[in-house]
Formats: sequence, C-alpha cells, structure tokens
Amino acid sequence: MTRTTPPPVPTLIPESAPFSAEQRTWLNGFLAGLLGLEAGVNPLSAAETATLMQGVASTPAARGPLDDGDGGNTPWHDPAMPLGDRMQLAENRPLRRRMMAAMGQQDCGQCGYNCEDYANAIFLKSEERLNLCVPGGKDTARMLKTLYAEFGAIPRPAKQPAEQVPAPAVPVSGKSTVASPSRDRPAEVTFASRARLNKAGSNKETWHIDLDLREAGIEYAVGDSIGVFPRNDPALVDTVIAAIGVPADFPIADRSLRDVLTDNSSLGIAPDMLFELISYITGGERRQKAKELASGGDPDGDAATLDVLAALQKFPGIRPDPEAFIESLDPLQPRLYSIASSPKTAPGRVALAIDAVRYTIGERRRFGVASTFFADRIAPGTKLKAYVRKAQGFGLPNDHSVPIIMIGPGTGIAPFRAFLHERMAVEAPGRNWLFFGHQYHDHDFFYEEELVGMKATGFLTRLSLAWSRDDNSKFYVQDRMREVGCDLWSWIAEGAHIYVCGAIAMGKDVERALLDVISVHGARSAEEAAAFLAGLKKAGRYQTDVY
Repeated sequence: MTRTTPPPVPTLIPESAPFSAEQRTWLNGFLAGLLGLEAGVNPLSAAETATLMQGVASTPAARGPLDDGDGGNTPWHDPAMPLGDRMQLAENRPLRRRMMAAMGQQDCGQCGYNCEDYANAIFLKSEERLNLCVPGGKDTARMLKTLYAEFGAIPRPAKQPAEQVPAPAVPVSGKSTVASPSRDRPAEVTFASRARLNKAGSNKETWHIDLDLREAGIEYAVGDSIGVFPRNDPALVDTVIAAIGVPADFPIADRSLRDVLTDNSSLGIAPDMLFELISYITGGERRQKAKELASGGDPDGDAATLDVLAALQKFPGIRPDPEAFIESLDPLQPRLYSIASSPKTAPGRVALAIDAVRYTIGERRRFGVASTFFADRIAPGTKLKAYVRKAQGFGLPNDHSVPIIMIGPGTGIAPFRAFLHERMAVEAPGRNWLFFGHQYHDHDFFYEEELVGMKATGFLTRLSLAWSRDDNSKFYVQDRMREVGCDLWSWIAEGAHIYVCGAIAMGKDVERALLDVISVHGARSAEEAAAFLAGLKKAGRYQTDVY
C-alpha cells in the first residue's frame, strides 16, 4: 500500500516565534483547523497573528512545553537510575516531564528522538506510538500508557509501515536538493566485510564490520553513531509463522506476512499487546494468565524470558488473525553503533565493532537480532538501510592541542579508534591517552597492532590496559585509573578532555574512580570532587556515550 503525502499545513506561526519546530507544527495545524484555512493561505496580518499567538501560548497545551517553571532541571536523566526512582523524582512535575522521566535516559536515538523530544512529541500528540523506547522496553511503554491516560485516551500502536515515504525536495536558492538520510528516510549502504576481533580461545565473539557508504549520500563525523535496520533470522520467522498456523505468503497490505515479520516486526520480548490479543482469542485459565501477563504480572515466573515465539508456545494452538497479530507486535527498531573510523582516513567507508549476542534459555538457542545479522546472515555486497545519528555532545575538542583521555573497554573502544584516526589525519599535537580492557590479553586485545604501533611512534602517548581474567583477581579499567591516579590528575589539571564509552554499569564505575582520583590527588573533599566533576561536565570536558 502506497502512502499518500498529506497536504502541507498553512503557516501561521512564523519561525521567529519562541516555539520549537514540533510546537509550531502543532499550533499551525490547530489554528488551521480552527480557522478552516487551506494550505498556503494566511489571511491574518502580522499584528493579528501576534495577538493570536499570545492567546494560544497562554493555553496549557502550548505553555507546558515552553516553560515548566523548573529551569530545565531534569535530575532523573541518568540511565543507571531505576525507573521507580526516576518517576519519584518527577512525581510533582508537569506531564511531559514525567513522560521524559519514563524514558530510558540514554538519548540513543533509536526511537527517532532523544528522550526529551520523544516525551514532547507524545505530549503534543504528534507521536502516538508509546512503544519506541528500546532501552526502556516494556517498563517504559507501560509507564507511558499510564501517563497518556491523563489525556483521556490511549492510542493503539501504529501499524508497521509498508514502505517509507520519500522526503520532498527542499528548494535552496532556486535549486532542489535531496534531504539527508535519516531514521525515517534511511539510505542504502553496502555490507563490505567482517573480520573477527577476538583471537582463538576467547570467550567472546566480536566483529569488525565495514560498510560502504559511497552510493548512500551519508556523511558523518567522528563521535557519531550509525543506525542500521537489521532483518530477523529467517529460521525464527518461519517458526513463528508455523506457530500461528498461517501461510507465509498471507498478504499484509502489499507485502507477505513473512516479509513483514522479517523486516518490520520485533520478535524480541513479547509486548503487552500480544498478550492482550491472546486473551481475546483464548479462554479459561489461559485467558486469565494472558491478562496477567498483559498487565505486567508474572503468573509462572517466566515473563522476563518470553519473546514472541516463547509467548506463542506458551499458548499453543491459538490462531490469531494475521493482521491483528502484526499490529500487536512492536516495530523492529534500528540498532545504533558507535562509528569506529574517521572519514579522513577511510572516505566512503564506516567501521563498527559489534559483539555477537548468543544465549540459551531452556532448550532453545537465541540470538541478538542485529549482531548475528552482521556476524552470520549478511553477505558482502548486500544492501541494507542505514542513517547517521549525529553525536549529542560527544566529540573531539576544536583545539587540536588539547590532550584527551579515552576510556573504552570492549566494544567501547570503537569511537576512540575513530578519534585516534582523526587526530592522526589532522596531525593534532595534543597528547592522547587510551584506557582499554577486556577479559584476556592474548585473546581480546582489539586492534592490537594499530594501538601498539601508535604507541611505538609516540602518537598514542599512553596506553593503559586492564585484563579481568588473566589473573585470579579481576582487574578493570577503573582499577587501572586509580593505579595511575597521580598522572591522570596531572592531565586533568592541565586541561585534558575525558571521554567514556561502554556499558552503563562500567560508566558508573569509571565515574566513581574518577571522583576518587580527583579527591585523592586533587586534594578535595568528596563534595568538592563531585562539584569539580560537575564543572567538567558543564564545560564539555567530561563526555560519555553509555548504553
């Protein structure tokens, strides 16, 4: 089914007005409907428009997003903070702030927004889907549903799109230009190659991935991430289809059921909507059990392990309507990966470092969607959809002479490989210090030849390593930081910028170690160390990319 592009909304609110783009769109539509205007028609004078703006801005719907009276303070914006604690901090705040607190707080962009903008879009009703937050998962979706009830209506998740709507050309100086690729308008890139980063004997499986961007019109800078649209494992898709007893070629809009399940539908953690659907088409104890699962209950103690296939197998014999089944599933979201290359040293290419996720629950082997898509299921030369997510406050200092400290264990090394390549290409005179760690030196030293070579030439001023399984006692990057704390403090005191990339828990451990270094070697109390670190963050000298 081809979507029809809606007619443009009349422009009543000028771009100079103190509203965001989303607020202007909503207000333009609201006023157009109120006045019965057509596209391109604005019978109001500037004075009349200004008067109307004042009236609209005084309404709660318009005033809320502009000024919550909180000075923009969002103390819950911490991905390591449990949802209950975040909601408690936002308890007496306006609705859109509580919606923001319900998000995963990673600003990862997989939903197409950052956390605050996603909350604003829901609040302004320009976004009806409440199930887009990948890090927040079910807990976020349930909380958003509860909060949305304050509007008096709960929207159903939107259907999976059959195809993307092309962006119109934007006139610039009498010419037309194509919109840059984005999450909603991804470009086609080419899978070029994969290479194993771990050596034989490793407990892990990590891949260096190369993508060819030359025909995609994609540009990026170091610090950016790339969003890729994976495809579900065909074997899993076929097993799900068999479980619902429907032909694989059953038509869904203008596509087959198998294609929609492969490209558009998440087959991960079973959503509440699926259990609601199951409760409608089954009876007795099974209906009650499905209702409990849909409302967040765990009648059999296995709710956390139920993906879509496991949910269907838990209620064998159900035969849902295929279209209703598709609507009950969450959308298959793009996955974001830190870029591990510099366009200055690898023009037209982008590199990634990806851990392949494989695990067993019960008797069934399960696989990460995107990670094993890259590790196993895509061949060189295959096209896939992708876009660049611009860095949100995570990038190199403009002054190339500024020293940098990079802390990135595991795949967290990805952006720092890009940083080093970039600094080498521009011949940056600033010193570079990398902290890297993993399980075993002999098996898990990613990009060893590159890093050792950079260290030998003096370009990589310091390379501090930590291996958690080489000895009986586990040793991590934060332990290495404390060990070299005096020198680390010296770099910080001399103006170094600090960067951290990796898992959320690691980021917290690194921050605690950094506070210890500041306190001990900077001769500060715990409170003074915390204030000093807060100052580094505010000045952009402490930047993190955690997930």
